[in-house]
Amino acid sequence: MPAPATGTTTAPSRQLALGVLATGMLMTVLDGSIVTVAMPAIQGDLGFTPVGLSWVVNAYLIAFGSLLLLAGRLGDLIGRKRMFLAGTGIFTAASLLAGVAASPGVLIAARFLQGVGSAMASAVSLGILVTLFTAPRERARAIAVFSFTGAAGASIGQVAGGVLTDALTWNWIFFVNLPIGAATLLVALRALPADRGTGFGTGTGAGAGAGADVIGALLVTSGLMTGIYAVVKIEEYGAGSAHTLGLGALALALLAGFLVRQARTANPLMPLRILRSRAVAGANVVQMLMVAALFSFQILVALYLQKVLGYGAAETGLAMLPAAAVIGAVSLGVSARLIARFGERTVLLTGIAMLVGVLGLLTRVPVHASYATDLLPVMLLAAGFGLALPALTSLAMSGADEADAGLASGLFNTTQQIGMALGVAVLSTLAATRTGSLTAAGRPAAEALTGGYHLAFAVGTGLLLVALGVAATVLRPARADGPSRRMTMAA
Repeated sequence: MPAPATGTTTAPSRQLALGVLATGMLMTVLDGSIVTVAMPAIQGDLGFTPVGLSWVVNAYLIAFGSLLLLAGRLGDLIGRKRMFLAGTGIFTAASLLAGVAASPGVLIAARFLQGVGSAMASAVSLGILVTLFTAPRERARAIAVFSFTGAAGASIGQVAGGVLTDALTWNWIFFVNLPIGAATLLVALRALPADRGTGFGTGTGAGAGAGADVIGALLVTSGLMTGIYAVVKIEEYGAGSAHTLGLGALALALLAGFLVRQARTANPLMPLRILRSRAVAGANVVQMLMVAALFSFQILVALYLQKVLGYGAAETGLAMLPAAAVIGAVSLGVSARLIARFGERTVLLTGIAMLVGVLGLLTRVPVHASYATDLLPVMLLAAGFGLALPALTSLAMSGADEADAGLASGLFNTTQQIGMALGVAVLSTLAATRTGSLTAAGRPAAEALTGGYHLAFAVGTGLLLVALGVAATVLRPARADGPSRRMTMAA
């Protein structure tokens, strides 16, 4: 089995490669948030029904979340650089198609293709990063930069979406990706290290070439796609409906079949050895819980600002910019040094504790809130995300060897998307149900909405407390050779 041929990479080239990977992450996150502000304009222009409009988001989310694991493993096999370039190219072309879409069907198809391209590029990004930066301190700094672009992208997207839609048209939220995508491709061709991948092995399992596990790929992709579809439709059908329970059972059966297949086939798509690492398994569980909880901060706070306090789209983005600023300052300024001194686990626990404070304060936010006294402290405590995400990313990648780096990257991104989908479905449904009951009881609209958001924030706080418990008990401190030690896993 050929080893990845990364060759030698100079420090300036590595920094350029990090810039390319961070830009790719920024495009992906921006695309997920920038469209939310433009939804009313898209609906009015293309004639979407209220139910159909949700597919502008769902089509992207389903494709992205369901293909990450597959794309990460294929990146290990055929080469991560090839996968990143192909994904960025597909995403850029799909952005052009979305920008010129003149009907709902074309826009939904373009959004699905954007999700495919984003999955291909995002799934291997961390895998490339950890093979470029191997020293613990420089890896921590690189992961901090990478994490910051993801955390800040959501806030930037909300501001950019409002500005572009108001100043030009909704089409430009997609056209803006074209120069960024083209520049990313050109620089990536030169900056990213060449790698041939590990190849498909020599087994006789079903698949192309020499043993690629096509059956496993079909099982995991269809299982994730079915599960994410069921989750994002909970708000429409209800958690206890036959639609939700039936699709959920089908998704679990497909994923169980995938795990059985991986345990038995000679050339598994996802070698189960990766889950034997406490760092990998624990970090992914913590991330799923954390991301699900923090959906209530990213989305529901924006809805509270607009629907209760009467902020406009651009004002909402600006109001949330302090959160992006402190996350960036902590991620880029202090997280790497703190991780080097105290270890990933300690920094992660501190960050999650701060995030518990964020959602805990939001459970008490009043109907007539003052931004300076009621919301600004919340935005500043969001600095905890700048501590938690880099530390969590380091832990998730520390348990994978170089041959499995793409798989570990894809798995980490997959649990992020599953957590996001669960947060969207469960917390928004709880908020809407609580708001409906308060409205039926005769409460004013603003008070009913705030009561619904309070419930979602309280449940989010609970999820973060569970994440804190898992991190404290499962993610043990590294032993003698330091917090970023790679764990050896048996085949």
